Amino acid sequence: MPDLQRAYDACRSITAEYAKTFYLGSMLLPMAKRKAIWAIYAWCRNTDELVDGTGMGTVTVADLECWEARTLRTLQGNPPEDSLEDLALADAAQQFPLTAEPFVDLIAGMRMDLTQNRYSTFAELETYCYRVAGTVGLMSAQIMGYVTGKDGTEEAIALGVALQLTNILRDVGEDYRRGRIYLPLEDLRKFSYSEEDLGKYINDQRWKALMEFEIQRAYSYYEKAEGGIITLQRDSRFPVWASLIHYRKILKKIQDNRYQNFVQRAYVSKTEKFISLPAAWLKAQ
Repeated sequence: MPDLQRAYDACRSITAEYAKTFYLGSMLLPMAKRKAIWAIYAWCRNTDELVDGTGMGTVTVADLECWEARTLRTLQGNPPEDSLEDLALADAAQQFPLTAEPFVDLIAGMRMDLTQNRYSTFAELETYCYRVAGTVGLMSAQIMGYVTGKDGTEEAIALGVALQLTNILRDVGEDYRRGRIYLPLEDLRKFSYSEEDLGKYINDQRWKALMEFEIQRAYSYYEKAEGGIITLQRDSRFPVWASLIHYRKILKKIQDNRYQNFVQRAYVSKTEKFISLPAAWLKAQ
Protein backbone atom coordinates (compact mmCIF):
# COMPACT_ATOMS: atom_id res chain seq x y z
CA MET A 1 0.00 0.00 0.00
CA PRO A 2 1.74 3.19 -1.17
CA ASP A 3 -0.07 5.43 1.34
CA LEU A 4 0.91 3.15 4.22
CA GLN A 5 4.54 3.15 3.11
CA ARG A 6 4.46 6.96 2.91
CA ALA A 7 2.91 7.02 6.38
CA TYR A 8 5.70 4.99 7.92
CA ASP A 9 8.32 6.98 6.01
CA ALA A 10 6.89 10.15 7.53
CA CYS A 11 7.10 8.64 11.02
CA ARG A 12 10.65 7.50 10.37
CA SER A 13 11.67 11.02 9.34
CA ILE A 14 10.17 12.53 12.48
CA THR A 15 11.92 9.99 14.70
CA ALA A 16 15.28 10.39 12.97
CA GLU A 17 15.14 14.19 13.24
CA TYR A 18 13.94 14.64 16.80
CA ALA A 19 15.04 11.51 18.70
CA LYS A 20 18.43 10.43 17.44
CA THR A 21 19.20 8.00 20.28
CA PHE A 22 15.70 6.54 20.12
CA TYR A 23 16.01 6.23 16.34
CA LEU A 24 19.35 4.45 16.54
CA GLY A 25 17.83 1.93 18.96
CA SER A 26 14.83 1.40 16.67
CA MET A 27 17.11 0.49 13.76
CA LEU A 28 18.22 -2.58 15.70
CA LEU A 29 14.67 -4.00 15.74
CA PRO A 30 13.03 -6.29 13.16
CA MET A 31 11.31 -4.23 10.46
CA ALA A 32 7.69 -4.65 11.64
CA LYS A 33 8.52 -3.63 15.20
CA ARG A 34 10.78 -0.86 13.94
CA LYS A 35 8.00 0.75 11.91
CA ALA A 36 5.53 0.49 14.79
CA ILE A 37 8.02 2.18 17.12
CA TRP A 38 8.36 5.03 14.61
CA ALA A 39 4.57 5.39 14.55
CA ILE A 40 4.47 5.62 18.34
CA TYR A 41 7.25 8.19 18.46
CA ALA A 42 5.62 10.32 15.76
CA TRP A 43 2.37 10.34 17.74
CA CYS A 44 4.24 11.26 20.94
CA ARG A 45 6.09 14.04 19.13
CA ASN A 46 2.89 15.44 17.62
CA THR A 47 1.23 15.31 21.04
CA ASP A 48 4.12 17.17 22.64
CA GLU A 49 4.07 19.77 19.88
CA LEU A 50 0.51 20.67 20.87
CA VAL A 51 1.77 21.99 24.20
CA ASP A 52 5.46 22.81 23.72
CA GLY A 53 5.75 23.44 20.00
CA THR A 54 3.64 25.35 17.54
CA GLY A 55 0.67 25.27 19.88
CA MET A 56 2.57 26.58 22.89
CA GLY A 57 0.53 29.19 24.74
CA THR A 58 -2.59 28.72 22.64
CA VAL A 59 -3.66 25.09 23.09
CA THR A 60 -6.40 24.46 25.64
CA VAL A 61 -7.63 21.54 27.72
CA ALA A 62 -10.49 21.24 25.24
CA ASP A 63 -7.98 20.90 22.41
CA LEU A 64 -6.32 18.03 24.25
CA GLU A 65 -9.69 16.38 24.78
CA CYS A 66 -10.26 16.52 21.03
CA TRP A 67 -6.79 15.07 20.45
CA GLU A 68 -7.57 12.24 22.88
CA ALA A 69 -10.81 11.41 21.08
CA ARG A 70 -8.99 11.42 17.75
CA THR A 71 -6.29 9.14 19.15
CA LEU A 72 -8.83 6.66 20.47
CA ARG A 73 -10.53 6.54 17.08
CA THR A 74 -7.15 5.97 15.42
CA LEU A 75 -6.29 3.10 17.76
CA GLN A 76 -9.67 1.57 16.91
CA GLY A 77 -8.79 1.65 13.22
CA ASN A 78 -10.46 4.91 12.18
CA PRO A 79 -7.67 7.45 11.60
CA PRO A 80 -8.39 10.85 10.04
CA GLU A 81 -7.85 10.76 6.29
CA ASP A 82 -5.52 13.76 6.24
CA SER A 83 -2.81 12.40 8.58
CA LEU A 84 -0.06 10.03 7.48
CA GLU A 85 1.17 9.64 11.07
CA ASP A 86 -2.28 8.57 12.28
CA LEU A 87 -2.55 6.10 9.40
CA ALA A 88 0.71 4.49 10.53
CA LEU A 89 -0.43 4.36 14.16
CA ALA A 90 -3.73 2.73 13.17
CA ASP A 91 -1.84 0.09 11.23
CA ALA A 92 0.56 -0.53 14.14
CA ALA A 93 -2.42 -0.94 16.48
CA GLN A 94 -3.78 -3.65 14.20
CA GLN A 95 -0.49 -5.54 14.26
CA PHE A 96 0.42 -5.20 17.93
CA PRO A 97 -1.59 -5.26 21.19
CA LEU A 98 -1.48 -1.51 21.81
CA THR A 99 -3.84 -0.50 24.62
CA ALA A 100 -5.38 2.94 24.93
CA GLU A 101 -4.39 3.57 28.56
CA PRO A 102 -0.79 4.75 28.05
CA PHE A 103 -1.88 7.08 25.24
CA VAL A 104 -4.58 8.60 27.45
CA ASP A 105 -2.12 8.88 30.36
CA LEU A 106 0.43 10.66 28.19
CA ILE A 107 -2.17 13.21 27.16
CA ALA A 108 -2.90 13.69 30.89
CA GLY A 109 0.79 14.56 31.26
CA MET A 110 0.38 17.21 28.58
CA ARG A 111 -2.54 18.65 30.58
CA MET A 112 -0.15 18.98 33.52
CA ASP A 113 2.19 21.07 31.35
CA LEU A 114 -0.70 23.39 30.56
CA THR A 115 -1.43 24.15 34.20
CA GLN A 116 1.72 23.39 36.18
CA ASN A 117 5.26 24.75 35.89
CA ARG A 118 6.58 23.80 39.34
CA TYR A 119 6.61 20.51 41.28
CA SER A 120 6.59 20.65 45.07
CA THR A 121 7.68 17.06 45.71
CA PHE A 122 9.35 14.23 43.87
CA ALA A 123 6.12 12.24 44.18
CA GLU A 124 4.43 14.88 42.00
CA LEU A 125 7.29 14.85 39.53
CA GLU A 126 7.31 11.06 39.37
CA THR A 127 3.63 11.11 38.37
CA TYR A 128 4.48 13.58 35.61
CA CYS A 129 7.44 11.47 34.46
CA TYR A 130 5.26 8.38 34.29
CA ARG A 131 2.66 10.17 32.23
CA VAL A 132 4.97 11.74 29.66
CA ALA A 133 7.64 9.01 29.47
CA GLY A 134 6.80 5.89 31.47
CA THR A 135 3.83 5.56 29.15
CA VAL A 136 6.20 5.48 26.17
CA GLY A 137 8.00 2.58 27.85
CA LEU A 138 4.66 0.76 28.09
CA MET A 139 3.78 1.45 24.45
CA SER A 140 7.20 0.27 23.31
CA ALA A 141 7.02 -2.89 25.41
CA GLN A 142 3.64 -3.74 23.90
CA ILE A 143 5.31 -3.69 20.49
CA MET A 144 8.50 -5.47 21.52
CA GLY A 145 6.63 -8.20 23.37
CA TYR A 146 7.42 -10.22 26.48
CA VAL A 147 8.68 -13.74 26.78
CA THR A 148 5.80 -16.09 27.59
CA GLY A 149 5.12 -16.02 31.31
CA LYS A 150 7.24 -12.90 31.90
CA ASP A 151 6.10 -9.36 32.69
CA GLY A 152 8.47 -6.40 32.73
CA THR A 153 5.81 -3.71 32.94
CA GLU A 154 7.19 -1.99 36.04
CA GLU A 155 10.69 -2.03 34.58
CA ALA A 156 9.44 -0.58 31.29
CA ILE A 157 7.88 2.27 33.23
CA ALA A 158 11.11 2.70 35.21
CA LEU A 159 13.08 3.10 31.98
CA GLY A 160 10.71 5.79 30.77
CA VAL A 161 11.00 7.64 34.08
CA ALA A 162 14.80 7.34 33.94
CA LEU A 163 14.86 8.85 30.46
CA GLN A 164 12.61 11.74 31.50
CA LEU A 165 14.67 12.48 34.60
CA THR A 166 17.73 12.55 32.35
CA ASN A 167 15.98 15.00 30.02
CA ILE A 168 15.09 17.21 32.98
CA LEU A 169 18.67 17.31 34.22
CA ARG A 170 20.06 17.90 30.74
CA ASP A 171 17.57 20.71 29.99
CA VAL A 172 17.48 22.57 33.33
CA GLY A 173 18.53 25.89 31.82
CA GLU A 174 16.34 25.61 28.75
CA ASP A 175 13.30 24.73 30.84
CA TYR A 176 13.92 27.63 33.21
CA ARG A 177 14.06 30.06 30.30
CA ARG A 178 10.65 28.73 29.27
CA GLY A 179 9.28 29.45 32.74
CA ARG A 180 9.45 25.87 34.05
CA ILE A 181 11.31 24.23 36.91
CA TYR A 182 10.99 20.47 36.97
CA LEU A 183 13.45 19.94 39.83
CA PRO A 184 11.30 19.26 42.91
CA LEU A 185 11.12 22.37 45.09
CA GLU A 186 11.60 20.19 48.17
CA ASP A 187 14.98 19.18 46.74
CA LEU A 188 16.00 22.80 46.14
CA ARG A 189 15.18 23.55 49.77
CA LYS A 190 17.08 20.46 50.93
CA PHE A 191 20.25 21.88 49.38
CA SER A 192 19.47 25.53 50.26
CA TYR A 193 19.31 26.43 46.59
CA SER A 194 16.67 28.93 45.46
CA GLU A 195 14.81 29.67 42.26
CA GLU A 196 16.68 32.97 42.18
CA ASP A 197 19.98 31.07 42.29
CA LEU A 198 18.79 28.96 39.37
CA GLY A 199 17.86 32.08 37.43
CA LYS A 200 21.37 33.42 37.97
CA TYR A 201 22.96 30.11 36.88
CA ILE A 202 24.85 29.84 40.16
CA ASN A 203 27.06 26.76 39.96
CA ASP A 204 28.46 26.32 43.46
CA GLN A 205 28.77 23.42 45.90
CA ARG A 206 25.04 23.55 46.65
CA TRP A 207 24.21 23.12 42.96
CA LYS A 208 26.75 20.35 42.50
CA ALA A 209 25.36 18.48 45.51
CA LEU A 210 21.79 18.93 44.25
CA MET A 211 22.70 17.71 40.78
CA GLU A 212 24.56 14.70 42.14
CA PHE A 213 21.53 13.83 44.28
CA GLU A 214 19.23 13.96 41.23
CA ILE A 215 21.70 12.07 39.03
CA GLN A 216 21.94 9.22 41.53
CA ARG A 217 18.14 9.09 41.66
CA ALA A 218 18.03 8.75 37.88
CA TYR A 219 20.69 6.02 38.02
CA SER A 220 18.47 4.06 40.41
CA TYR A 221 15.68 4.01 37.82
CA TYR A 222 18.07 2.82 35.13
CA GLU A 223 19.19 0.05 37.48
CA LYS A 224 15.60 -1.06 37.99
CA ALA A 225 14.94 -0.92 34.25
CA GLU A 226 17.89 -3.21 33.51
CA GLY A 227 16.21 -6.06 35.34
CA GLY A 228 13.25 -6.01 32.98
CA ILE A 229 15.09 -6.30 29.67
CA ILE A 230 15.46 -10.06 30.05
CA THR A 231 11.65 -10.32 30.04
CA LEU A 232 11.46 -8.91 26.50
CA GLN A 233 11.47 -11.09 23.44
CA ARG A 234 15.03 -11.79 22.34
CA ASP A 235 14.86 -9.72 19.14
CA SER A 236 14.00 -6.61 21.19
CA ARG A 237 16.64 -6.74 23.92
CA PHE A 238 19.58 -5.35 21.95
CA PRO A 239 17.96 -2.01 21.02
CA VAL A 240 16.65 -1.48 24.56
CA TRP A 241 20.09 -2.14 26.03
CA ALA A 242 21.63 0.21 23.47
CA SER A 243 19.16 2.99 24.21
CA LEU A 244 19.57 2.58 27.97
CA ILE A 245 23.37 2.68 27.78
CA HIS A 246 23.42 5.65 25.41
CA TYR A 247 20.94 7.72 27.37
CA ARG A 248 22.50 6.93 30.75
CA LYS A 249 25.79 8.30 29.42
CA ILE A 250 24.16 11.76 29.31
CA LEU A 251 24.25 11.77 33.12
CA LYS A 252 27.99 11.14 32.99
CA LYS A 253 28.34 13.98 30.49
CA ILE A 254 26.60 16.34 32.92
CA GLN A 255 29.13 15.32 35.57
CA ASP A 256 32.02 15.72 33.12
CA ASN A 257 30.74 19.20 32.24
CA ARG A 258 30.99 20.09 35.94
CA TYR A 259 27.21 20.43 36.18
CA GLN A 260 27.11 23.37 33.76
CA ASN A 261 23.70 22.33 32.45
CA PHE A 262 22.35 25.89 32.45
CA VAL A 263 23.70 26.69 28.98
CA GLN A 264 25.87 23.68 28.08
CA ARG A 265 23.87 20.78 26.67
CA ALA A 266 25.19 17.34 27.57
CA TYR A 267 25.13 14.88 24.68
CA VAL A 268 26.68 11.61 23.55
CA SER A 269 28.41 11.68 20.18
CA LYS A 270 27.63 9.27 17.34
CA THR A 271 31.09 7.75 17.72
CA GLU A 272 30.53 7.07 21.42
CA LYS A 273 27.16 5.49 20.65
CA PHE A 274 28.60 3.13 18.06
CA ILE A 275 31.52 2.20 20.30
CA SER A 276 29.08 1.10 23.01
CA LEU A 277 27.03 -1.17 20.71
CA PRO A 278 29.14 -4.33 21.25
CA ALA A 279 28.62 -4.06 25.01
CA ALA A 280 24.87 -3.65 24.47
CA TRP A 281 24.83 -6.68 22.16
CA LEU A 282 26.64 -8.84 24.72
CA LYS A 283 24.22 -7.84 27.47
CA ALA A 284 21.30 -8.74 25.21
CA GLN A 285 22.47 -12.33 24.69
